[in-house]
Amino acid sequence: MTPRPRPNVVQYVGYVMGRPLPAEMKEWVRNDLVGPGAAVRYVARFVVPVALVLLLFLLIPGPIWIPLAMMALLIIPLIYFAIALMNIYRRHRLAQHGLDPALVGERARARNESVRADYERRHGRG
Repeated sequence: MTPRPRPNVVQYVGYVMGRPLPAEMKEWVRNDLVGPGAAVRYVARFVVPVALVLLLFLLIPGPIWIPLAMMALLIIPLIYFAIALMNIYRRHRLAQHGLDPALVGERARARNESVRADYERRHGRG
């Protein structure tokens, strides 16, 4: 069993910034975008770089609540819009790497299908 190819540091930074990875890393990309923990990784990629820059607000003199409030005014909408646009962005990244964009909702569709089958079994849909 050969290990799956993983991107090196330069490839990973390019991937995070929106560049596609080579075709032999499709399985890694698929796992990254729709595998376990994909949503957490996605949000972290948006929030961590911005949060590091926002730490500069802590250099503003005065009570600590002022820079923290300014940081919150920027980070809360960022998180909100990152989550709201998550599926759109992940579909785009899957298509960019030549994968099926419908993979994003694969788990939800399987879950809904099992619920529907259970409903039809119980209530005898004809």
